[in-house]
Amino acid sequence: MANLEDHTILELFRDEKSRNSALSHLITKYQQRLYWHIRKIVIDHDDSDDALQNTFIKIWKGLENFKGESQLYTWIYRIATNEALTLLRQKQKRQTTSINPIEYELSKNLESDNYFTGDVIQLKLQQAILTLPEKQRLVFNMRYYDETPYEQMSEILETSVGALKASYHIAAKKIEEILVNT
Repeated sequence: MANLEDHTILELFRDEKSRNSALSHLITKYQQRLYWHIRKIVIDHDDSDDALQNTFIKIWKGLENFKGESQLYTWIYRIATNEALTLLRQKQKRQTTSINPIEYELSKNLESDNYFTGDVIQLKLQQAILTLPEKQRLVFNMRYYDETPYEQMSEILETSVGALKASYHIAAKKIEEILVNT
Protein backbone atom coordinates (compact mmCIF):
# COMPACT_ATOMS: atom_id res chain seq x y z
CA MET A 1 0.00 0.00 0.00
CA ALA A 2 1.59 3.28 -1.11
CA ASN A 3 2.02 6.11 1.36
CA LEU A 4 -0.45 8.79 0.41
CA GLU A 5 -0.09 12.47 1.15
CA ASP A 6 -1.99 13.66 4.22
CA HIS A 7 -4.38 15.79 2.15
CA THR A 8 -5.28 12.72 0.06
CA ILE A 9 -5.95 10.69 3.21
CA LEU A 10 -8.21 13.49 4.46
CA GLU A 11 -10.09 13.53 1.15
CA LEU A 12 -10.63 9.78 1.40
CA PHE A 13 -11.88 10.20 4.96
CA ARG A 14 -14.42 12.87 3.98
CA ASP A 15 -16.07 10.43 1.57
CA GLU A 16 -18.20 7.90 3.52
CA LYS A 17 -17.37 5.15 1.02
CA SER A 18 -13.61 5.44 1.45
CA ARG A 19 -13.32 6.12 5.20
CA ASN A 20 -12.00 2.67 6.04
CA SER A 21 -9.43 3.03 3.29
CA ALA A 22 -8.38 6.37 4.77
CA LEU A 23 -7.83 4.74 8.15
CA SER A 24 -5.77 1.95 6.57
CA HIS A 25 -3.58 4.51 4.80
CA LEU A 26 -3.23 6.57 7.98
CA ILE A 27 -2.15 3.52 9.98
CA THR A 28 0.26 2.37 7.28
CA LYS A 29 1.84 5.80 7.07
CA TYR A 30 2.12 6.62 10.77
CA GLN A 31 2.02 3.41 12.81
CA GLN A 32 5.74 2.75 13.02
CA ARG A 33 6.77 6.36 13.58
CA LEU A 34 4.11 6.86 16.24
CA TYR A 35 5.04 3.59 17.94
CA TRP A 36 8.67 4.70 18.33
CA HIS A 37 7.66 8.19 19.39
CA ILE A 38 5.45 6.72 22.11
CA ARG A 39 8.01 4.06 23.00
CA LYS A 40 10.62 6.71 23.77
CA ILE A 41 8.18 8.22 26.24
CA VAL A 42 6.73 5.14 27.96
CA ILE A 43 9.71 2.78 27.38
CA ASP A 44 7.70 -0.44 27.73
CA HIS A 45 6.67 -2.29 24.54
CA ASP A 46 3.23 -3.37 25.79
CA ASP A 47 2.47 0.11 27.12
CA SER A 48 3.54 1.55 23.78
CA ASP A 49 1.16 -0.74 21.95
CA ASP A 50 -1.69 0.27 24.30
CA ALA A 51 -0.98 3.98 23.87
CA LEU A 52 -0.68 3.54 20.10
CA GLN A 53 -4.03 1.78 19.93
CA ASN A 54 -5.63 4.55 22.01
CA THR A 55 -3.99 7.11 19.74
CA PHE A 56 -5.53 5.63 16.60
CA ILE A 57 -8.92 5.37 18.29
CA LYS A 58 -8.76 9.07 19.20
CA ILE A 59 -7.55 9.98 15.72
CA TRP A 60 -10.43 8.05 14.16
CA LYS A 61 -12.99 9.64 16.48
CA GLY A 62 -11.54 13.13 16.09
CA LEU A 63 -10.67 13.18 12.40
CA GLU A 64 -14.14 14.37 11.45
CA ASN A 65 -13.56 17.52 13.53
CA PHE A 66 -10.01 18.09 12.24
CA LYS A 67 -10.12 21.59 10.81
CA GLY A 68 -6.73 21.66 9.16
CA GLU A 69 -5.47 24.60 11.23
CA SER A 70 -2.30 22.59 11.79
CA GLN A 71 -0.71 19.87 9.72
CA LEU A 72 -2.28 16.44 10.11
CA TYR A 73 1.15 15.14 11.15
CA THR A 74 1.43 17.56 14.08
CA TRP A 75 -2.16 16.93 15.16
CA ILE A 76 -1.54 13.17 15.18
CA TYR A 77 1.73 13.53 17.09
CA ARG A 78 0.05 15.76 19.66
CA ILE A 79 -2.54 13.03 20.26
CA ALA A 80 0.17 10.35 20.51
CA THR A 81 2.22 12.46 22.92
CA ASN A 82 -0.80 13.14 25.12
CA GLU A 83 -1.77 9.45 25.13
CA ALA A 84 1.74 8.43 26.16
CA LEU A 85 1.88 11.03 28.93
CA THR A 86 -1.59 10.04 30.13
CA LEU A 87 -0.49 6.42 30.32
CA LEU A 88 2.56 7.40 32.39
CA ARG A 89 0.45 9.49 34.75
CA GLN A 90 -2.00 6.61 35.21
CA LYS A 91 0.90 4.28 35.97
CA GLN A 92 2.24 6.79 38.48
CA LYS A 93 -1.15 6.95 40.24
CA ARG A 94 -1.36 3.14 40.42
CA GLN A 95 2.11 3.03 41.94
CA THR A 96 0.97 4.32 45.29
CA THR A 97 2.98 1.69 47.17
CA SER A 98 6.31 2.47 45.49
CA ILE A 99 8.56 5.18 46.87
CA ASN A 100 10.43 5.34 43.58
CA PRO A 101 9.47 7.83 40.89
CA ILE A 102 8.04 6.48 37.63
CA GLU A 103 11.33 7.27 35.84
CA TYR A 104 13.15 4.82 38.12
CA GLU A 105 10.60 2.13 37.32
CA LEU A 106 10.93 2.87 33.59
CA SER A 107 14.70 2.59 33.84
CA LYS A 108 14.43 -0.79 35.55
CA ASN A 109 11.92 -1.94 32.92
CA LEU A 110 14.35 -0.89 30.21
CA GLU A 111 17.08 -3.11 31.66
CA SER A 112 14.82 -6.16 31.58
CA ASP A 113 13.01 -5.35 28.33
CA ASN A 114 13.30 -8.22 25.84
CA TYR A 115 12.55 -5.80 23.00
CA PHE A 116 15.44 -3.45 23.84
CA THR A 117 18.17 -4.21 21.34
CA GLY A 118 20.68 -1.51 22.24
CA ASP A 119 24.16 -2.00 23.65
CA VAL A 120 25.49 -0.80 27.03
CA ILE A 121 26.05 2.74 25.74
CA GLN A 122 22.48 2.95 24.41
CA LEU A 123 21.18 1.69 27.74
CA LYS A 124 23.18 4.36 29.61
CA LEU A 125 21.89 7.04 27.23
CA GLN A 126 18.28 5.91 27.73
CA GLN A 127 18.74 5.85 31.50
CA ALA A 128 20.27 9.33 31.38
CA ILE A 129 17.30 10.57 29.34
CA LEU A 130 14.95 9.14 31.98
CA THR A 131 16.53 11.39 34.61
CA LEU A 132 15.27 14.46 32.75
CA PRO A 133 12.01 16.19 33.63
CA GLU A 134 9.11 15.13 31.40
CA LYS A 135 9.18 18.12 29.04
CA GLN A 136 12.95 18.04 28.56
CA ARG A 137 12.76 14.30 27.91
CA LEU A 138 10.10 14.83 25.24
CA VAL A 139 12.00 17.64 23.55
CA PHE A 140 15.29 15.76 23.65
CA ASN A 141 13.80 12.59 22.15
CA MET A 142 11.95 14.45 19.41
CA ARG A 143 14.97 16.52 18.43
CA TYR A 144 17.78 14.00 18.93
CA TYR A 145 16.16 10.84 17.59
CA ASP A 146 13.47 12.08 15.22
CA GLU A 147 15.20 15.31 14.18
CA THR A 148 11.86 17.04 14.51
CA PRO A 149 12.18 20.71 13.52
CA TYR A 150 11.53 23.11 16.39
CA GLU A 151 8.61 24.65 14.49
CA GLN A 152 6.83 21.29 14.29
CA MET A 153 7.66 20.54 17.91
CA SER A 154 6.18 23.88 18.82
CA GLU A 155 2.87 22.89 17.22
CA ILE A 156 2.89 19.39 18.71
CA LEU A 157 3.82 20.44 22.25
CA GLU A 158 2.11 23.84 22.07
CA THR A 159 5.22 25.64 23.31
CA SER A 160 7.33 28.43 21.86
CA VAL A 161 10.33 27.63 19.71
CA GLY A 162 12.59 29.55 22.09
CA ALA A 163 11.44 27.51 25.08
CA LEU A 164 11.99 24.30 23.14
CA LYS A 165 15.51 25.29 22.15
CA ALA A 166 16.31 26.13 25.77
CA SER A 167 14.83 22.82 26.96
CA TYR A 168 16.85 20.87 24.43
CA HIS A 169 20.08 22.69 25.31
CA ILE A 170 19.58 22.10 29.05
CA ALA A 171 18.63 18.46 28.46
CA ALA A 172 21.69 17.83 26.28
CA LYS A 173 23.98 19.37 28.92
CA LYS A 174 22.44 17.24 31.68
CA ILE A 175 22.77 14.07 29.63
CA GLU A 176 26.36 14.90 28.71
CA GLU A 177 27.18 15.47 32.37
CA ILE A 178 25.60 12.16 33.41
CA LEU A 179 27.36 10.19 30.67
CA VAL A 180 30.75 11.77 31.40
CA ASN A 181 30.42 11.00 35.12
CA THR A 182 29.32 7.35 34.78
